[in-house]
Amino acid sequence: MGKYLLAYSGGSMPDTPAEQQAVMEKWMAWFGELGSALVDGGSPLAPSAVIKPGGAVTQGGAMGISGYSILEAGDAEQATKMAQGCPLLNAGGTVEVYEALPMG
Repeated sequence: MGKYLLAYSGGSMPDTPAEQQAVMEKWMAWFGELGSALVDGGSPLAPSAVIKPGGAVTQGGAMGISGYSILEAGDAEQATKMAQGCPLLNAGGTVEVYEALPMG
């Protein structure tokens, strides 16, 4: 089993507390479907700072990642299939699946 990072980008934020609650319920239902494959549900991310060679710092990265989760799966195909249920996709966002390669 390998670990896979789901990197979330885009999507839209619901306007009302009731809509926000409905979206959160969809995320919790999806997390429930993932079961023990969900290693870390992650969280939304604030805007990034980018440190460049030489130490220069700029605000806002090119990747535009807005959140993450970590899954455990047998292979990248399985992780990608699990990611297809992500509620962010219904809000116009995207999910990128990255395999965390073992060290050592």
